[in-house]
Amino acid sequence: MKKIGILTSGGDCGGLNGVVKGAAQMANSLGITPYVIPNGYAGLYNLIDCDTITALTPDRADKIDANLAGSEAGHSRVKVKKIEDPNKYERIKQGMKKFGIDGLVISGGDDSGSVMVDLFEQGIKCVHAPKTMDLDLQTYSVGGDSTVNKISLYVEELKTTAITHNRIMVLEVFGRYAGHTAFRGGVAADADCILIPEVPSDFDIVYNHMKERFFARILKSDVLAGQYMIVVAEGLKNADGSEIYDESSTPDSFGHKKLAGAAKFVCQELTKRLKADPEIKDLMKKAKMYVEKMNEIPEVRSVVPGHLVRCGHSSAYDVNFGKEAGAAGVLLLKQGITGVTVVGVDGNKVRYMESKKAIEQRHVDLNQVAIYEQMGTCFGRPVSAYKPSFEKEEGKIFRHL
Repeated sequence: MKKIGILTSGGDCGGLNGVVKGAAQMANSLGITPYVIPNGYAGLYNLIDCDTITALTPDRADKIDANLAGSEAGHSRVKVKKIEDPNKYERIKQGMKKFGIDGLVISGGDDSGSVMVDLFEQGIKCVHAPKTMDLDLQTYSVGGDSTVNKISLYVEELKTTAITHNRIMVLEVFGRYAGHTAFRGGVAADADCILIPEVPSDFDIVYNHMKERFFARILKSDVLAGQYMIVVAEGLKNADGSEIYDESSTPDSFGHKKLAGAAKFVCQELTKRLKADPEIKDLMKKAKMYVEKMNEIPEVRSVVPGHLVRCGHSSAYDVNFGKEAGAAGVLLLKQGITGVTVVGVDGNKVRYMESKKAIEQRHVDLNQVAIYEQMGTCFGRPVSAYKPSFEKEEGKIFRHL
C-alpha cells in the first residue's frame, strides 16, 4: 500500500474535513502518499481523464481546517452501478492504476456506502468511514452531532420570535426515512412536539396537545405571552402512512423522490383545525388577542433551515470522530482489511464491521420515544407508556447517539 485515494460522497456535513485530514495525516506518518479523489464518485469515474491530482502532503494536509463542515475533497451523488457504461469498473481501475492508487478511504452514508460495497465486490480495495447527518447507519456517523446541535440551536432561537408574536412555529429538518436528528435536536431544545417518519402523525392529537399547552402558557403568563415549538422531519408521514412528495421533481440517481412541504403541511393541518374549533374564539379573547377579521386565530409559521444544518462549522465531537475514522481507514487498508466500515477507535482497538451490515438502515427506537412521551413531548400518536426494564452494567460503557 504505497498510495491511497481519499473520497467523500453524498450530502455534506460536519466532521468530513476531519476524515480527510485524519486519513492524510495517518497515511503520511506511515509513508503512504494520500491523494484527493475530487468530486466523489463522479471524480473517481473520471480519474482516468485527469492530468494531475492533489497529493495531501504534510504541508497540504496541514492547510485543511478540520473544524469546517463540508469537504475539501468535494462531493457528487452518483451511483456507479447505474452509469450506462459497460466498462465503468475497468475505467475506474485504470484511473487508479494511472496514479498508482492501491486503495480508497471512502466517507459516505447509506447510499454512498452501497456504492463502496459495489466497488469492493468488483475487486477495488476500499474502506468506509461512516458519514451521514441522518444518523441512520448501524454505526455512529460523522455529521450527526453537528447537525443535532444546530437544530437545537435554531429551535431555541426561534422561541424568541415565537413568544414575541404568540406563534406556533414549525421547524422542518432533514430525515427522509429516519428521524434521529429531528428527535435528538427537538429533545435538546425542549420542543413541544416532534414529528418523525417512524411515527405516522395523527394531527388531531397534535392539535389537542398544541391547543392545551399553547393557551395554558399564555394564560399563565403575567404578560400574556406564549409559544409552541414543533420539529418535523422532511419524511413526515400522515396518519395513513402517506408521504409528501414534490411531484414536479424527478428522482435522483439513487431513485429517491424529492420530499417537500412537511412543515407547510403541518401548518395547514393545524390552521384548518384552529379555524374550525369553536373554542378558539373564547380562548383568544381570554388571551386578549382576539380582533375580529384581523386576529381571530393564532398564527402558525414554518421555517426550513435546509442546508444550514449541514454547513458552517463542525462540533468538536465530529472533528474527533472524523479524524479517528479517517486514520482508522488507512490503518485497515494497510492491514489488508477491506470492504469494511470503521466503527470507532477505542484506545489501541480499531473496531470495524462488514459494510453491507453497517449501511442497513437504523430507525429511531420507539421505546426511546416513549420515555419522552411520558415526560410530556408529543409525537403525533397516543401516549405510549414507558415500560422500563432494569439491567446492571459491568465495566465502562459508552454509547453513541
